[in-house]
Amino acid sequence: LSLLLKGMVVAPPDKFGETLINERINGGTFTGSENFQLPNKMMANAGMRLYGGAQYHRAMAEFRLVVGSIKCPPITREEIVNACGVEDIHDGTNYSRTACVIAVAKACDTFEPFLHQLSFRLLYILKRLSPISVFLLEKDGEHFSSHDVLVKRVQAAFNRFAESTEQSCRERCMEDLESTTRYVTWSLHNKNRAGLRHFLDSFVAPEQLCANTHTAHSAGLHEQSTGLNDSKQDRPKGELKSSHTSDSNPSGGVSETRLVDLLDNTLWNRRLAPSSERLVYALVHQIFHGIKEHFLVTTELKFNCFLLMPIVDKLAALLREDLESAFEDDLDSIFSVTELRHSLGQKKRELEIELKQVDSL
Repeated sequence: LSLLLKGMVVAPPDKFGETLINERINGGTFTGSENFQLPNKMMANAGMRLYGGAQYHRAMAEFRLVVGSIKCPPITREEIVNACGVEDIHDGTNYSRTACVIAVAKACDTFEPFLHQLSFRLLYILKRLSPISVFLLEKDGEHFSSHDVLVKRVQAAFNRFAESTEQSCRERCMEDLESTTRYVTWSLHNKNRAGLRHFLDSFVAPEQLCANTHTAHSAGLHEQSTGLNDSKQDRPKGELKSSHTSDSNPSGGVSETRLVDLLDNTLWNRRLAPSSERLVYALVHQIFHGIKEHFLVTTELKFNCFLLMPIVDKLAALLREDLESAFEDDLDSIFSVTELRHSLGQKKRELEIELKQVDSL
């Protein structure tokens, strides 16, 4: 089993290998809510008949490619309004909470099916190792024709170990997915702050341009009223100070107006403004892609550490313990003792009959 996972070419691929199409038919496909399936030509070694560690690696690479290409599902205005709800201390809207509610719901619905699909696929690949191992042992000169019960006992123990290990690993991955979709930790989702800033600036800039134009226009009118042709050097310091104060007042008024407009559009108004909708849209995408990146990394790490490595590290000791307990408690479950006893008894009776015939002669 260890050699099969590390890689070898002794077992014929035409007998034990599987192409990606056959693997998908027998082990399941990676399909999301939109039933999108990755074309075979986009996967490396899709047409090659693989087994063992090479097949495991191809399945994991397909999982990374499929999940990594997933985009955030569409968000409707109704979902945003329904997610706003009512706070426990005021009836204003909290669009950051709204974005979190939408993002974690869509992330959980999107990624959980892929976790179960990956778990089933990798378990199928590992279970295929057992008959290949028997073939390799027989090729090395070992004969199991008279030990079918022993082979079946070992294969059953291996399948139980693979299934229990897969279940434990899947539960670990589910804990990680639940932790990222149960509570939003912003430090996981602020890696792409530059992209989020660019997205928000794309619709904030026109408002700033309008405000700056209004400020410049007001300042120009003020300068014209006080005499634009007079140089600043000819003015007294007090006049310059008053002029500076009067110039700063319009921008302060504009800032206060923008702040009131911001509160009116986000906190005090239940009518979903375009700016609020785009803000929620940007935050949802930011959180969704942060969860996706974390899900991909932790899932691959855990399946490698808690599903693949136990096959190499723990399986031999577990099989040895299982066989030792069987030797002590139930020898018939390893060797066909009853059948052998019956065969020897039959042969003994035949020899006794033959002996009587010889004596009669």
